This record gives sequence, structure tokens and C-alpha cells, in this order.
Amino acid sequence: MDNVKQILQGVELDHRTVALLTGAACGVGALVLLVQKVRSHQEMMEKIQRARNRRTDSLQRAEQAVQQHKKSLPVTDSAHILMLSLSELTKKLQEGSLSPKDVLYTYMEKTLDVNKDLNCCTGILLESFDQLKTVSTNKEGLLYGVPVSIKENFAYKNHDSSCGVVINLEQPVQQDGVLVEVLKRQGAIPFVKTNVPQALLNYDCSNPIYGQTVNPHNLQKTSGGSSGGEGALIAGGGSVLGLGSDIGGSIRIPASFCGICGLKPTAGRLSVKGMSSIYRGQKSVLSSPGPMARDVDSLALCMQALLCDHMFSLDPMVPPLPFNMQIYQSTKPLRIGYLESDGYSHTSPSMSRGIREVKALLEQAGHTLVPYTPLKISYALRELLIKGILADGATTLLQKLEGSPVDPCLKAQLLPYYIPTWLKKILSFLLKPLSPRGSEILGALCGVGSVPGLWKQHAAVEVYIQETIAAWRRCNIDVLLCPVIGPAYNFLYCGKLSTAVPHTMLYNLLTFPAGVVPVSTVTTEDEEELKHYKGFFQDHWDKLFKQAVSGGEGLPVAVQCVSLPWQDELCLRFMKEVEQLVKQSRK
Repeated sequence: MDNVKQILQGVELDHRTVALLTGAACGVGALVLLVQKVRSHQEMMEKIQRARNRRTDSLQRAEQAVQQHKKSLPVTDSAHILMLSLSELTKKLQEGSLSPKDVLYTYMEKTLDVNKDLNCCTGILLESFDQLKTVSTNKEGLLYGVPVSIKENFAYKNHDSSCGVVINLEQPVQQDGVLVEVLKRQGAIPFVKTNVPQALLNYDCSNPIYGQTVNPHNLQKTSGGSSGGEGALIAGGGSVLGLGSDIGGSIRIPASFCGICGLKPTAGRLSVKGMSSIYRGQKSVLSSPGPMARDVDSLALCMQALLCDHMFSLDPMVPPLPFNMQIYQSTKPLRIGYLESDGYSHTSPSMSRGIREVKALLEQAGHTLVPYTPLKISYALRELLIKGILADGATTLLQKLEGSPVDPCLKAQLLPYYIPTWLKKILSFLLKPLSPRGSEILGALCGVGSVPGLWKQHAAVEVYIQETIAAWRRCNIDVLLCPVIGPAYNFLYCGKLSTAVPHTMLYNLLTFPAGVVPVSTVTTEDEEELKHYKGFFQDHWDKLFKQAVSGGEGLPVAVQCVSLPWQDELCLRFMKEVEQLVKQSRK
């Protein structure tokens, strides 16, 4: 009996030992995880700091180079150079009355100055100073001697293309992207990379690495995104021509917010080789690189320069279609579809007024304007746009951001992405009677769920494109005049207002070329009318939109011009018509 008691006491002691050891192991494990998390966070912050230091170093070295140049050539007429349009600038460079060196240093100095207020640059491409030594070999190029800014996600040898995501830092690309290479072949000098929102999939312009880019017309407003650094720099006078990319309005929204011109070409018209993205492999809503500038002629000249044999040779996947100058210069009267609103997305009083005023000018100029209504916008947003871009339920995006600080502009947008799919479905069902739009969006954020679901979604996109083209044919329209998102938002609203994106993202889905032209500014009357804005649904998003665009007096007002696929020259011709008529009306 005593032996049994001793055995039981031993077992009891062993149990206590096991419990203590298990508790200790768990504690040690938790401590190890905590240490790893702290270390990972520390490494992340150190990586961010190194990127900021690289930017600061490039800015300082560029500043020193500019000051040295000014000492050697104190008589450069910088103000005159900065006032020249791209067409005037290229002419003077070609004839030799201006040197590429003077032009580069002039724009470099202006960029450094603009960046201090707008925070639009992620780094100076110091190689641009070396390129001056060899640029004369490309004197026949259409952009000979022109300094060009490029969005941060464009590949430039030995530089990061991080897309504003920390995990992508310190992975410099090994060679220039196709469009950068073509720019150089045409004599252009890429000289600065510009800021983007974290992960690109947002129409603000802020990330944890480089911070918030602000609007040159009002420092309390965002520049828009994702090509927001480009929009701010060009509007601020620091660049005469820039390259952006557009998957949902990322060229057109900053162009609208900042009061410049921007073109999203037909998907596939320009090479995307060397253009980084977070959602590689996503095929429903396609991204397009495109030009941004102060006027439409600059966009056309850039397209003419890029659509050359060299690009077609570097990327055989691009159809060899040179720029058709005859279509761009045509004066034939157009039959133009128009809409003030699509009945779903938010349209501010100033943007609606812009459409009405441009419509009247076009009619006076002899063009025919016919009403047009886009097809099934609510369905397109839910089933085609959101389920297209976020077919995986945002898994890829969240993986890219794992362990990284999330930028304030992205927090509201990401919040529903973290909700488990099963819970999203339940919440979507419960929200249906209370918030129809909220219910639809939450349901769409679940993604497609399976490979057959993805194929079904792709097929639905194809059907929608064909139905839209058929609707254009029935209306017998050449081009479309429609609203763009704007005016510029107050900070931290872009991530909360996905309900505004059909204005621009619809044309990425359709693959139609679309461009933006500034036509007016927000008036006191527009602001007064905004006070009575209710929206179509009078819901949470309509109230948010009203808050987002308030305080916009004096900000740019723009319109959007659209044409059918592969008719980029016609789109530009229409944009040019709008631009000229607006200028004439002001005189």
C-alpha cells in the first residue's frame, strides 16, 4: 500500500513538473515570438529609414549639382524655359537655341523647390547628369533633351520599384523598363521618380516610406493617386512631361485633382514590361501606362514618341501601331455621347457644371451631342470591378502588407478586407435592407471563390464589353464626354469612397482609352450648391463624398473624354477640341 502511495505521489509530482515545464515552454515560445515580432518591426523601420536616407542623399546631391551649374552659368533664363510648352521646348532643343544641360538643370532646380512643399518625389535619378554626356547621340529623337519624370513603379536600372510597399524595398531592378528605354532612345532624360500610395490600389498618394503628397493648388488637399506624385510635380511646374500608370483612374484622378491633362491609353497599346504592380496576373481590370502633361499636344507628342519601332521590337506583345497623326489633326465634326452622372457614382456640383459647359461649347462648335447612359453600373462595380481586381478576396494585397505599418490613407479601405469570408457573407446579408450599397460591396469583397468562378467572372467581363460597344453603336457615337472624380478630396477620404471609382475604373474594365482635361475651377456658387448635395442613395457614402470635396473653391474642375479601343488618337483629338474650345471661351 505504501508503495502505491509513493507511486501516486511520483505521478502527481510528474504532472506538476509537466505543467510547469509546459507553462514555461509556452512562456518562452511567446517571448520568442514577441522578440521576433519586435525585431521584424525594427528591421522594417530600419529599411524605411534607409530608403528615406537614400532619397535625402539624392536630393542633396542634386541640389549641389544645381548650385555648381548656376555658378558656372549664372545667365540661364530659367523662367523662360519653364514657361515653354513641350512642343516649344522640343523645337528649341532641336534647333540648338537651348541646350539639354540648361533645360535639365532648370527643371531639376524647380523640382527640388516644388518637392519641399508638395513631397512628390521619391528620389532624383542622378544618372540623368551622366546621360547629358551621351544624349547628343539621340538628337533625332522626338524628345531630344527633354527631362521626363516617371512614377515610382517604373523600372529604372539600379533603383527600387517598391509601389510604396516596404517588403519591396532594397530590391533594385537590373535593367530599365521598356518605356524608360524608349524614352532614352528618343532623347528624353528621365530625371526623377515620383510618389505613390501604399500598394498603388488607392487614389490618394501616401505611404509609410515617403509620406503624403499634397495638392499644389491647396496644401490641405490630396494630389490624388496613384500617379499623385506625377500630378503634383507637373502641376507645380517641376516637370514638363511625366509617365504614370492607371488601373482605376490612377492617371486621370490626379490629373483631375491637380488640373493637368492625362491619358490612359487602350490597354496593351503601350508596353507594361518593367512596370511593377501588386496584382500581377490579375486580368479582369487592366492597367495602362500613359503620359501626363500640362496640355494635350504634349500627351500626343509623347504617344507619338513611344509608339515607335524600338518599342515594338523590345516588346513584340504590343501591336505595331504607330501614332496616327491624321486622326489626331482631323477637324471632322463628331457625334458625342454625354452624361452628367451615371446614376450611381458621386458627381459634385462643380463637375456636373463642367460637363454642361463643355457640352454647350461643343454644340456651338458644330458637334452633335446625344445623351448616353452607361450600362448596369451597380452590377459592374460589384461583379466585374471589385470581383475582378480582388478576385482572391484581397489575399495577395494583405500578404504584401504583412508586418508593415499601414498608411493612414489605406486603413479604412483595408478594414473590411481583414474580415473572414464567412463573416463578410453574413454581414452582407444582414446589411441588405439597411445599406444596399454596403451590402453589395461587402459581398463582392469575398472574391470569386474558385477557378470556375474566376472563369465565369472573365466571361461576364467579355459580355459586358460587347454589350457596351453595342450600346455605343446604337447611339452611333464616336466618343463620350463624362465626369471624372473631383474636385480634389480632403485627406483620408479616398480609402473610404470606393463608390466613386466607377467614373474612371469602368474604362479600365472596358479597355477604352480615356483622358482628362481641366476646364474650369470650383466657384463660390458650386460650394453653396454642395451644401444641399444629397446624392442618389442619401447614405453613408453620399455623406462622406460631400465631406471629401468640401472647401474646394478655386480647385481645378475637369471632364473625361473616352473613345473605343485602339482609337487613342481620336480620344486625344476630342480632348484637344475640348481644350481649345475652353481656351477660346475664356478669351
